[in-house]
Formats: sequence, structure tokens, C-alpha cells
Amino acid sequence: MQNKPKYFIYARKSTDVEDKQVLSIEAQIAELRKYARDNGLFVVDTIIEKKSAKVPGRPKFGSMLARIEAGEASGIIAWHPDRLARNSIDGGQIVYLLDQTHLQSLKFPTFWFENTSQGKFMLSIAFGQSKYYIDNLAENTKRGLRQKIRRGEFPGLAPIGYINDVRVHIIVVDKRRAPLVKQAFELYAQGDKRLVDIARFLASKGIKTRGGLPLKKDRIKKMLTNPLYYGHFRYAGEVYEGKHTPIISKKLFDRVQATLERRGHKRKGVNEPQALCGLLACSSCGMAITAEKKVKHQKNGNVHEYVYYRCSRKHKTIACKEPTITEPDLVEQLSGILQSYALPKSWAVELETMLKEDEKKAEESSAVFIADAQHKVQDLQIKLDRLLDSYLDQDIDQDTYRTKQAELMSTKKTLEEQISTLTLESNAWVEPLREWLKQASDLSTIAKTNEPQEMKQAFLEMDGLNLFLKDKKARLLPRAKSHSPQENIWLALRESKEKAAHAGDNSEICPLLAEREGFEPSVPCGTPLFESGQFNHSCTSPSLLPSLF
Repeated sequence: MQNKPKYFIYARKSTDVEDKQVLSIEAQIAELRKYARDNGLFVVDTIIEKKSAKVPGRPKFGSMLARIEAGEASGIIAWHPDRLARNSIDGGQIVYLLDQTHLQSLKFPTFWFENTSQGKFMLSIAFGQSKYYIDNLAENTKRGLRQKIRRGEFPGLAPIGYINDVRVHIIVVDKRRAPLVKQAFELYAQGDKRLVDIARFLASKGIKTRGGLPLKKDRIKKMLTNPLYYGHFRYAGEVYEGKHTPIISKKLFDRVQATLERRGHKRKGVNEPQALCGLLACSSCGMAITAEKKVKHQKNGNVHEYVYYRCSRKHKTIACKEPTITEPDLVEQLSGILQSYALPKSWAVELETMLKEDEKKAEESSAVFIADAQHKVQDLQIKLDRLLDSYLDQDIDQDTYRTKQAELMSTKKTLEEQISTLTLESNAWVEPLREWLKQASDLSTIAKTNEPQEMKQAFLEMDGLNLFLKDKKARLLPRAKSHSPQENIWLALRESKEKAAHAGDNSEICPLLAEREGFEPSVPCGTPLFESGQFNHSCTSPSLLPSLF
């Protein structure tokens, strides 16, 4: 018996439409075992799978093929080739195993197969026919469904208020629930009921979830927006005219939709993020300032929307009582703040001129420093060479050589890094400062637009400052605990404008903004070493705003 070919029995049946005419799993197994006994086939295992073969990926089928490759068996007994594969990938795997001789035999009570070229060709045809069958069946099903839809027959499960008539395959009015559904539409159309109120009403009339709870709000909304109740139905995103009996009129349905839209806008307005949210903090408790939209309906039919900003009041210990402020009032205040920090045009022109002059001087100064440093590097290399010669000539001992060599090489490396930094970053401060000039100049234009989103973005880009709201007044303050004007360019600009306005002269640059100090390093170039950190080349103009930028 051990010399006989070993077989797996493979039985499969899914719940798909194409399997309705196939024997049950139990019947398949019984027939396949009888077939094996009648033909003297040695069965090592029976594999049962309840999954469709339309697509590849059946776990038990894949495991069976792996076991065949491992040598546990060399044959398969199945009711028909379509039990093994209804797709090209699984069918190809079977043929491949036959070609590789891992699989030597296939037995089917309903299909002849011989492991020859002709037999494998016929097997491939059978696999192809199986795929064609399910493809054609699916197409026929879709075609039948489309015909049903065109006839006005609702193709799905009947919603609340209707039942599926299995005799004629259409939906009919549920005489008990339909009046309740109509009443639910009428109640919501009045405008004073919420979705949860409708759910509670239906629950009081016996229309609940399977767990005995009221229907959820999304389920109620789905019902109230379903055109099926007035005679139409949706399918695949399109609306069709149905043959079923309507429960409500189109007029009532439209009233409900108008109510949903009106109440939906109101709800959205409360939760909808407004332009200035996330910009300010409450001065009293430190919590974020949020927004709330309110809609006022007048008797004459006019509708007015108002946006208020207030503290979110989420502090766990502080009961904040800061009052609300309307969006127009807040925008007006923010506009004034931006104007106070805006760079006057005449100042911007003069600062740009100074910037160009300083840029040129920096380049010239950097060139001098780089040349001097390069000369020092050359001198250090000569000293290193001489030191090595002295050591090789045994004029100095090893310890002296190592100590002096380390000192010279350290100095040389520091200078080389400084040269590299100065070469790459000598004018790195130029573009950031030029960008700031443009940013500060644009504030005046942004302030005049009164566009909340643009104003918010402008404030967010004013690094180092933060907005607070107290007693309906917006205030821009430094983020740190303390900042002198010299430590913050925005505060310096504002203070300079205030001084110029107090003096009655806005035509010249305030000395605070125009303090010129030159570009000479604090350590003379004649010294053996100068620190690159003494020139803040990453962000500082040598003579323009030296202590601020």
C-alpha cells in the first residue's frame, strides 16, 4: 500500500450563486470516498474548504499544494476541475505542478483527465470554461439587475415602512409601520424636532434596534433623506422612478430636506473652525480662543449670521469669565496691531540701501579674513613639516614631537573650518533680513484687507510674539517672560515707530533701527586665532540692526 500513489480529497463549496447546483460538502466527500474505494486510490487526507474560487488566495487550497510539493501526496481527487480553480492563477498552479511532476495524477468522477500534453490541454480548457461561466453568470446577474431597475423595481432590502414580497420580488407597503414613518416625516418637517427626537418617537411606537434601543441619528437621517418614500429610489449613485407605492408626498419630502439643511448649517456653524481660531489665547486662564457662529432669523425672513470669539473655558481649575467679542471687532483690533508693526515705506527704502552697502562690505571683509586665515594655515603646515624633520633628525624626543604636533594640528583644523564657514556663510544673514524687510513692509497692506485668514498668517509668521485676548482687547506680547526691544526686532520696530511719531518725524530711520557698528571683529586679525562665533554670519548684518537680527 505504501508504494501506491497518495491522494488528497479536496471538497469545496461556497455560498456563491455559481455553487447552488453543486453537491453539498457532505455529499461531495461521500461520493469522492466511494470513487476512491472503487478505483483503489490511497487517500492520505481529506481537505474541506468553504470559500469561493473566483479569486486566488484560498488558504487550505494553498496549503494542499504546498504539501504536494513537500511530497506528502502526488494526486488530488475532486468532484470537478471547477472545484480546484475558477481563476487563471490557481489553474496555472495546478498545471505547473503537473509539469514539474510534483503532481502526477488528478481524479474527477465527472471529468476525464490523463497526465499527458493532451490531458493538460483539456484541463486548461476546463479551468477556462469555469472562469468563463462565473464571468458570464456575473454579467447576466448585473444585466438582470439593470433590467429590474429600469422596470422600477427596487433591488435591495426594503427600508422601514416597506417589506420585501418574495412572491413577486418587489417591495410593498408595510401597513403597520408606514403610517409611523409618514408621521416621523411630518414631525421633523415642523422644524422644532431633532433627529434624536424622531428616533425616540419611533422607539415609543415599537420601531427600535435589535437590542431594543432607539435608532441612531445617522439611521434616522438616512431614512429622512431616502427618496424611496415618495416613489423614487437611489442605486449606484443615480435616482430611478420606482413602481412601488409612495408613503409620503414629494412636497413633504422637500420640506424635510429644507429643515435638514437649515438645521445642518446651524450645527455646522457651531463646530466649523473659523479663520482666527488657534491664533489667540485667553489672558486670564491661558486657554485657546475659539469661535462660535450664531444664526438669527428675523420675522421678515432675513437671516443674519454672527461669529463670536471666546475663551474655550477648558481650564480644570480656573472658571474663566472673559467676555465674547464679535469677529468684526476682533478683526479691526488685529488690523490696528498689524499697522503698528508695519515698516513704513520710506524706512524700507533706506534700510534696503543700507543692506546693499553692508552686504558689499561684508564680502570685502570676509575676503580679507579668509586670505589671512589661509596664510596662517600655510604657516602652520610649514611648522608641522619642520617639526617632523626635527623629530626624524632626532633633534627632539618623541613626547615633545607629539605634544607640539597635536597643538599645531588642532589650530590648523580650527582655521580650516573657519575658512569653510566664512566661505559658505559670509552673507547668510542677507536673505533672512531682506525677507524680513518685505514681511514688515507687507503688514500695512495685509492690515487694510481685513481678511481674517491673511491676517492670521501674518501674525503666525511674526516669530517671538503671541496674541492674547483680555476684556475684549487683543494684545500682542513677547512669548518669553522678558524681552528688551533690542532682543526682538518686532518690538524694536514698534518702539522706533512710537518714538518717531512722538517726535513728529517719520521721514528718517530711528537710531534704534539704524545703529551702525562696523564689521571689525572683536579679536584683531593679527592674532593667531579668531573665533568664527564672533561674526554671527548666519543671521546678523554687520552694521544694520546688529543687535536685533
